[in-house]
Amino acid sequence: MNASVTQNTTKERGRPREFDPELAVDKAMLVFRQKGYHAASVADLSEAMNLTAGSIYKAFKDKRSLFLRAFERYISVRNADLRQRMENGADGRERLAEVLKFYLESAHGVEGRRGCLVVGSATELQVLDDELAALVQQAITRNKTHLLSLLSQGQQDGSVSAGLNIETAADVLLSLLFGLRVVGKVGNIADPEAVVAMVLKIVD
Repeated sequence: MNASVTQNTTKERGRPREFDPELAVDKAMLVFRQKGYHAASVADLSEAMNLTAGSIYKAFKDKRSLFLRAFERYISVRNADLRQRMENGADGRERLAEVLKFYLESAHGVEGRRGCLVVGSATELQVLDDELAALVQQAITRNKTHLLSLLSQGQQDGSVSAGLNIETAADVLLSLLFGLRVVGKVGNIADPEAVVAMVLKIVD
């Protein structure tokens, strides 16, 4: 074999993959959001990602590993977007209002139909393996902890009732937020502003 052929073969073997892994994970994430972990087939993922099944297995090992990547990506993007939104709030109550608006917007239109990967995965919790189930439970716990933090901030700055049981309030708010994502799968909330106003009465 001459030197030029050897050089070309080396370049071919060392050439980067012809797809963007992050973009591929984002496309897989949409499938998992819409169908859930178990209902999403490799064929569904292959079509959405525009990759052969062999390429998916080569890049991500298996469907489970791909789901882990997609779930972590989903959490990271959502948390970053939410942090940015909360910068608009001057106190605990206003930041809580921004969280409510964020969830309402996420439950509207095309985004709402796609569903929430955390909420959707929670409904599959009993049929997930221990590691995946723990990952989902951790995400839910973080959501509640975040709500508790906002309620506590509100009590400290006077924007939330000092007599409010924030543990109970956080449970109620978490249920409402997750419920919004479920409703968003099948339809739109008629009056989002009225929903925000009504929910905030919990903390007055």
